[in-house]
Amino acid sequence: MDVSPEHLVEQARERFQLQDYYGAIHLLEEVVATGRPFADAHHLLGLSYSLAGQPENALAQLDRALQLNPRYVEALLHRAIVLNELGREDEADAMFRRAAQVGGETRQGFPAPVAAKLANQHAALGDAYLESGGLNQAVHQYQEALALGPGFHDLRYKLGRLLLQAGRALDAREQFEIIVRHRPNYLDGAAMLGLACYLAGDGLAARAVWEECRERRPEDPRVDAYLAMLARNEPAAVPAGTLPPAPPSPPRRAAGGRRRKRS
Repeated sequence: MDVSPEHLVEQARERFQLQDYYGAIHLLEEVVATGRPFADAHHLLGLSYSLAGQPENALAQLDRALQLNPRYVEALLHRAIVLNELGREDEADAMFRRAAQVGGETRQGFPAPVAAKLANQHAALGDAYLESGGLNQAVHQYQEALALGPGFHDLRYKLGRLLLQAGRALDAREQFEIIVRHRPNYLDGAAMLGLACYLAGDGLAARAVWEECRERRPEDPRVDAYLAMLARNEPAAVPAGTLPPAPPSPPRRAAGGRRRKRS
């Protein structure tokens, strides 16, 4: 039975709370291997590496979390702590200042760290609604989450998938376009943008997106499958120079019909 990345992250949090950092690392590495953009997973993995005495691996994962969400205050603070432990004090001071600056901002009237926590709670509630069959309620909760954390593109990716599931391809396309605009190297987001375009009836845009994905990741079988699906569903092209089919012949006169005499 396949376990969702979200469930693996929750299991990793439990291992982390029990101070089983290597157990958390094992689970989170499995999540990261899926290629899904989970800023929380990279942050927790970085923290686990740090507490397991692997600072360089910790920095790599914290950097990845900050690439996905540059305003992730906890990741900024933990990166500063790791840098300080490595003796890179100037870089650590810069990180502390950046975290203080971001943490002093507000979103929807809440301090940034509080807004980020509320955004994740909305997303968790959305997941609970989805598990109970409440797709529309799940969509609403993810929209609320993104109002509090517009830079949380891992949540935006999930919202886009939910919108596709709800048959709202145009709304999903808008979400994936935002992801691709801010994360042009995130090819999973681009592949989903192509799918949203296709389901919205824009086959030309879907083809353009998927062909670019294939150029950048030729080993991805999913993109080839999408393009093959598009080719099957397109009307057969008429070769250049081919004459159009002749119009149908008029119906024949019934046998034995009387012909009118000429005057």
